[in-house]
Amino acid sequence: MAERDAAARYRANLQGEIDSAGLYRAMADAERDPHVSEVYRRLSAVEEAHAQFWRGQLAKIGAKAGTLHPDWRTRALVWLARRFGPQFVLPTLGTLEQRDVGSYDAQPEAVAGGLPAAERSHNRVVQALASSFPGGAAGGTLARVEGRHRAGGNALRAAVLGANDGLVSNFSLVMGVAGAETAGATILLTGIAGLIAGACSMAIGEWLSVTSSRELSQRQIDIEADELAHAPEEEKEELVLIYQAKGLGEAQARALADRLMASKDTALDTLAREELGVDPEELGGSAWAAAASSFSLFALGAIFPVAPFFWLDGLRAVAASVVLSGLALMAVGAGTSLFTGRSFAFSAARQLCGGLAAAAITYGIGRLVGVAVTG
Repeated sequence: MAERDAAARYRANLQGEIDSAGLYRAMADAERDPHVSEVYRRLSAVEEAHAQFWRGQLAKIGAKAGTLHPDWRTRALVWLARRFGPQFVLPTLGTLEQRDVGSYDAQPEAVAGGLPAAERSHNRVVQALASSFPGGAAGGTLARVEGRHRAGGNALRAAVLGANDGLVSNFSLVMGVAGAETAGATILLTGIAGLIAGACSMAIGEWLSVTSSRELSQRQIDIEADELAHAPEEEKEELVLIYQAKGLGEAQARALADRLMASKDTALDTLAREELGVDPEELGGSAWAAAASSFSLFALGAIFPVAPFFWLDGLRAVAASVVLSGLALMAVGAGTSLFTGRSFAFSAARQLCGGLAAAAITYGIGRLVGVAVTG
């Protein structure tokens, strides 16, 4: 019994290392910066060595590893990394690494093999990489979609939850109107109106958010440029303090500040990034691109509940809307499991139950209102 439990644990560990090695390898292949790509390759090599370690542990107890391949979550992240670039999934990878950082601490075989220290080192490297690419997706556009859902630049999370907003809100709206026993044409019109109104609202809100952020950032940079022109010594001292806070000695920090201050453009760019946390080249990205992404993602989610009413009517249309929306809710749950690390079944079931509960409430309210109005 003990050997069987140990074999199951070893296989689970082996699967995790195979997943990590495959993901790091794919990110290395997709990364354009050769220095960052080499970091990913080294991380992949270490994970492959860890996988070999667990194969050895299985061999010691006479158990077979079997044929293991990257799981569905890893395959999905690999596809996203190849399609949108490694930065798109880097914040999600950082979250998963943070969650698993202590997973080997209570396993004596792993401790003896030095695996916990290696995993902590990996976590620090990934967190450092994630902090170097705060925008997530290229241009930072998707990372700013639906500003309420920003999470450390996690573009994947923002995209999934942006679509979820459209899905749940329009599903609830359509079911509320259907509960009042309204004609199918009216439900269709209501659903389309809800889709357009919601998507426009999200787009305008995101446009205003990004535009305001850009204006504020530009104002801060202008102030910094003025201070740099009139009080360069004070700005140099700020740079010295910034680099000392990052761990450099005073002499090194001062020498670096002197080199940066030799060029006013370089000094301003550095002060904007280090002191203000602003990328002068992007200023938070394009407001129009953020608005378009927000509109598209909301509309993508909102189309599922209303689509069956284009070709069906009555209870068949309502049933088809529930089924189609339920499948979409499960897909959203699968999407959330990519960055939460929870199982697909749990995430899909949780999302399905939440969406159906919201729709059931509005359906019931619509039913009551419909009866009251019609007598």
